[in-house]
Amino acid sequence: MTSNLLILMSDEHQARAMGCAGHPVVQTPHLDALAARGTRFANAYTPSPICVPARASFATGRYVHQTRLWDNAMPYDGAIPGWGHALQARDVPVESIGKLHYRAEEDPAGFDTEHLPMMVAGGVGMVWASIRKEDERVSGTGRMLGDYIGPGTSKYTEYDAAVTARTRDWLAARAASDDDRPWCLYVGLVAPHFPLVVPQRYYDLYPLDALPEPKLHPRDGHRRHPWVERQNAFMDSEGKFHDDHERRVAQASYLGLCSWLDHNIGQILVALSESDQAENTTVVYTSDHGDNLGARGLWGKSTLYEESTAVPLVMAGPGIPQGACDTPVSLLDLSATIAEHFGARIDGAPGIRNLYDIAAAPVDPERVVFSEYHAAGAVSGAFMLRKGRWKYHHYIGFPPELFDLEDDPEETTDLAADPAHTATLAMMEAELRKICDPEATDAMAFADQADLIARHGGRDAALKLGAPGATPPPDVKDT
Repeated sequence: MTSNLLILMSDEHQARAMGCAGHPVVQTPHLDALAARGTRFANAYTPSPICVPARASFATGRYVHQTRLWDNAMPYDGAIPGWGHALQARDVPVESIGKLHYRAEEDPAGFDTEHLPMMVAGGVGMVWASIRKEDERVSGTGRMLGDYIGPGTSKYTEYDAAVTARTRDWLAARAASDDDRPWCLYVGLVAPHFPLVVPQRYYDLYPLDALPEPKLHPRDGHRRHPWVERQNAFMDSEGKFHDDHERRVAQASYLGLCSWLDHNIGQILVALSESDQAENTTVVYTSDHGDNLGARGLWGKSTLYEESTAVPLVMAGPGIPQGACDTPVSLLDLSATIAEHFGARIDGAPGIRNLYDIAAAPVDPERVVFSEYHAAGAVSGAFMLRKGRWKYHHYIGFPPELFDLEDDPEETTDLAADPAHTATLAMMEAELRKICDPEATDAMAFADQADLIARHGGRDAALKLGAPGATPPPDVKDT
């Protein structure tokens, strides 16, 4: 009999920020326990290191350049069929609770019911951030990470608590129902996404004097790649801290939000067990992208480095092997897996594979995984390719980067200009061009964004559209 499928997706959770991934201080006991009884995919990546494009790609199993939903003003509306539609076609009950970051609740996005859905602001999202050309864009005036950073509660922590409570109720109601069909439930939590405000109990887990120092900080002499320098100038969160103490408070708050997230996942898994459905339910945990968390003086996502593009991915349930799987995978593979779990298929990107098969097969270190970025702050398109030990960053109009993740997992030494790696650089670029033409893709993204801005009345009108920072959640005080 097909098992149920429970998909838990957080927002902005760095892949390394779990105890089971070897982080030196973060406390995530429930995620660690989930990983211990299943498979942790140690080299998992997002198709795009920003919320809305990543989630549209996850919904459909297609790359961003295939969906042409490039940025946070181009939300998924269900027009491209995805795994939810494939499940509905097979009469599988499929519902969502929490953050989707799609266009609007009334869109046919592939769920029978959307509980407490969090969508883009006003159904349009951050149109102002679609103005990307360096001589046309405006820099963010506020502080992306939040006006206040530290212990407390925010609308995001209130929302996560409500999503967790609704999920517990849903699991109990489902167990009590007469419908014995295997079900699929997607749960979207927002932590550890900024604002960096976390309940005191979880903030206190991280004394400021025990936090690791961020690597490659510009104050220590690190020179950021010129594309990254321009992207960061769009918001420059590091430059907006009041002092070094507040920067450490931000780090502690992010790690505290990881533990707050872990607490909520623990609550959901307890409810699954109490409803007597745990033995017949496969559980998947992942995130839409990561967070730089101060590395290179960067905060938020939007870069191609491991902190931003790598994501946690854990799967546990009937028949799933225990241990780590080192084969590189993508959230698009998870898209295919959800459909195939119920005997369905999606018309996704070439080469995506079922995670069940990947976990059961011998490690394939040479498997290619791809990510791309055409959104806020990007003065040109950026493309990431992982193949074997190599990680390649291709920037339109800027020099590439090449890292040897086997010898240099922290990406501290760019080998792109080293003559000894000329052949590797050419090989990685050739692999990239098998997936897309980067110059043509970059031109298409800018053209689509120009059309979007024109439809909204031009640049001046576009600058007024969308949330200035974190998307506001729905009001949950009365739920």
